[in-house]
Amino acid sequence: MFVSYRSLVAPVLVCLALVVTAPASAQVGEGAQIDDPPPPTGDASITQRGQEGATLRAHRVTETLEIDGVLDEAFYSRIAPIDEFVQAVPVEDGVPSQRTEVWIGFDDENVYVAAKVYDSAGPDGWVSNEMRRDSQQLRQNDHIAVFFDTFYDRRNALAFSSTPIGGFSDFQITNEGNPNMDWNPIWETRSALFDGGWSTEMAIPFRSLRYRPGRDQVWGIQIRRSVLRNNEWIFVRALPIAVGASGTGATFRVSMYGTLVGIEAPESSSLNLEAKPYGIAGLRTDRLAAEPFSNDAYGDGGLDVKYGITENLTADFTLNTDFAQVEVDEQQVNLTRFSISFPEKREFFLESRGIFDFGAGQSGGGGPFGGGGAPTLFYSRRIGIQGGGVVPILGGGRVTGKVGSFDVGLVSIQTRDDNDLGAQSTNFSVFRLRRDILGRSAIGVLFENRSRALGGPGSNQAWGVDAFFGLSDDLSMLGYYSQTRTEGMNGMDMSYRGQISYDADLFGGRINHLVVGEDFNPEMGFVRRRDFRQWEGSLRVSPRPDVSWIRQVSFQADGNHFANEQSGDWETRELGGQASVEFENSDQFNVGYNYRWEALTDPATISGAAILPGEYAFGQVDARFQLGPQRRIRGNFSVSYGDFFGGTLTSAGVGGGRVEITPQISFEPSVFFNWFELDGTTYDQHVFVGRLTYTLTPRAYVSGLAQFSSGSNTVSGNFRFRWEWAPGSELFLVYTEDRNTDIIDRWSTLNNRGFVVKVTRLLRM
Repeated sequence: MFVSYRSLVAPVLVCLALVVTAPASAQVGEGAQIDDPPPPTGDASITQRGQEGATLRAHRVTETLEIDGVLDEAFYSRIAPIDEFVQAVPVEDGVPSQRTEVWIGFDDENVYVAAKVYDSAGPDGWVSNEMRRDSQQLRQNDHIAVFFDTFYDRRNALAFSSTPIGGFSDFQITNEGNPNMDWNPIWETRSALFDGGWSTEMAIPFRSLRYRPGRDQVWGIQIRRSVLRNNEWIFVRALPIAVGASGTGATFRVSMYGTLVGIEAPESSSLNLEAKPYGIAGLRTDRLAAEPFSNDAYGDGGLDVKYGITENLTADFTLNTDFAQVEVDEQQVNLTRFSISFPEKREFFLESRGIFDFGAGQSGGGGPFGGGGAPTLFYSRRIGIQGGGVVPILGGGRVTGKVGSFDVGLVSIQTRDDNDLGAQSTNFSVFRLRRDILGRSAIGVLFENRSRALGGPGSNQAWGVDAFFGLSDDLSMLGYYSQTRTEGMNGMDMSYRGQISYDADLFGGRINHLVVGEDFNPEMGFVRRRDFRQWEGSLRVSPRPDVSWIRQVSFQADGNHFANEQSGDWETRELGGQASVEFENSDQFNVGYNYRWEALTDPATISGAAILPGEYAFGQVDARFQLGPQRRIRGNFSVSYGDFFGGTLTSAGVGGGRVEITPQISFEPSVFFNWFELDGTTYDQHVFVGRLTYTLTPRAYVSGLAQFSSGSNTVSGNFRFRWEWAPGSELFLVYTEDRNTDIIDRWSTLNNRGFVVKVTRLLRM
């Protein structure tokens, strides 16, 4: 099915008209109506009403605060602390087991957050075993975190957290989900110990934030503390146990934040301009290239520029973009006949990426073997990567931010020719517009254009409209409609989806319907499976028994069915169930059974085995045990066994493993064994990934990554030193090597290797 350019552009023009004609939103100032209790009066810093809300006050700082983690300035004795915190789990609306005091201040340059975190267990009882900035393990440490909804839109937020030993992290939350852990603003924090606990100070420049225009500001706010040895989560704005039980994920519910008043934004007279030039040099060897080469020396340079158009709208530009600091992709096991995706790791595409999420991404279900999942309309790894090789990027730019109730995102990137990869110079352009409606709902459009289509003449376009409706705290609906245009593809080129979910503490369920046409072809997106119609449903019940060592038990039943979109014939049917137990010490156990029926109309290859057309029915049983984050040795242990396409499949592995050697040294192994037997032949798929990290300071670390895959018969290594030698300025030393080997042969064959030195310098004007 073809669509005209007029139909492609129409949704964009309509939404642009909505922006232009929408009434200007009122500035939310001190006197504006807020969604929580009245602001505190007198010397108080908080009005606490439990689950009815909380309103906090920020105070102007009139003296110099030394950011050293020691709260010895007069500000902390002059201003009453925020100390009315509420436990969410294990006891809803409970009294915290430990006391917490927080101060929020500001001056003309920074927003300040300081805390005294009392803890009677002492340093030996705290869970504090990571220092590296933004490490995933930091969220499994005792910490204090503050979340600012700077637009007071009850949807988006910025997070800042710190730990007892000085580890810190920051990330963005978009539309109550989609966390961007790779957002790295300029800010400063330090922690220190005192008799009876630890303390921390944060200084966050206004220039690192985006907020509504105007001097008087009202923001949403949440403050979270963890006491992990008790599996305890504490918040300043009380949360129901159904939300609070998710721990770190509880703070994605921005609509349940409290309110912060008193902030006075500075009247900026600067250009609000940042320039980040880079220089790079290295050696590289590639024995698999069309013309193999060894120890090829090279050098290059480039520039990234960021300009704050307004307090809430930012422009980014990149010239001669380089991605040398990117870590290699970790090996994955693929036991399906469908392709898998890898996460984006390139810095330019990571910041504010949540704006471009469309239709709730790949959450359409399908399980590890079903091949389901809604398409991703914009998948940034399609830009600058083709056929497994890197296509040079000449430059580009983007604009992201919020205008009134609209999220806005524009991207345009130009790549160069690459004869070795058969890539021609191509322009990639994306436009995203989304409008907030009602309390927790939004509607939006996305349009993208690739000037040269893959594997054929002409261009490729995709567009879509999507919507999310938060009908209550537990009930939500989402849906989208999208269409593509590619010359020479005349079949069904649409995809659409509708889903309704209910997710309360005791009961939950989901109904989902998804359609992807045979010629649905977003060449700037990712489509795992085409030409199908999917029906999916699940039911869950999760009681909290009165047993001292069990926190919650869950029972869930799932059904998932795929039919060919054209013929209507069934292709996949899945029925399954699982039972899980969360223990009071945060360990978890899960056991499940899945029955599956597959009808293959064409031959398929899985793990190197040729699967003939026909009908297959098989069942699989699996069990998992996950050790809690408070343990020095942790991981997710799993085993499964069952029939598989006329043979048998046995799997065992450890995922997300971590061994704490010292608070500065850790080893993170993941090992997966898969034995697939068919007609007396074994087709193994084994993967080992091991990472050893030594953290010198929160801003400097050395990391070594080793990987082995029996499927590709390769072993690879990546050594990486990263040092943020000045705020926003970094030094990278990276060595990579990939070898073709059966790991027994000591004289393996080199595929490629490289050594890179890269330096960046951030200049703020």
